[in-house]
Amino acid sequence: MISPDLGDWADLPFFDRDWPRLQAAIAVETRLILPPEDQRFAALSRCQPDATRVVILGQDPYPTPGHANGLAFSVAEGVKLPPSLKNIFREMKDDLGRAPASGDLSPWADQGVLLLNTALSVPAGVKNGHASLGWRRLTEEVMARLSDRPRAFVLWGAPAQSFRRFVTGDGHLFLESPHPSPLSAYRGFFGSRPFSRVNTWLDGRGETPVDWA
Repeated sequence: MISPDLGDWADLPFFDRDWPRLQAAIAVETRLILPPEDQRFAALSRCQPDATRVVILGQDPYPTPGHANGLAFSVAEGVKLPPSLKNIFREMKDDLGRAPASGDLSPWADQGVLLLNTALSVPAGVKNGHASLGWRRLTEEVMARLSDRPRAFVLWGAPAQSFRRFVTGDGHLFLESPHPSPLSAYRGFFGSRPFSRVNTWLDGRGETPVDWA
């Protein structure tokens, strides 16, 4: 059953065409699946299409139990920062001079930042374990839906950047760099200053900048 919290996202074709099959596949899993079911669509529930101003694409949820909360790169309150999020906050401090005290990024979502993973589930301990399950179609449709007016798209790493082609129309801001993972952050993520660049773009459009910290 589709969560009623999907709001205006619920009419995406994915939920009629693809979600029943994915839901059935997840239901027969004998492994622990993360994040918990009630948080699986948290990114969409928390940031509706008309409210979305910025999109940050992740890959899949953290595979460590107790970490993923349904928002890309975010962790539950009080959880030690995973390496990628630690690097995101390091870049933010270099860029803005400060970073959040907590790894819970829900305040970003409440300001119109869609924190979407390209897979919304993962078996515990198996990174990318559901990458080929069929979630990709949802990301494609979300990106297409958000083409209706200019938005900022922050695409870290090649998997996220592969979805740029689903964004049509003019006036968007695209910020592409390596992923903040320790394996790639030194190849160009550090020094990319995405947070100030997004805010400069928003300010130029007469919109309120994001209070990232």
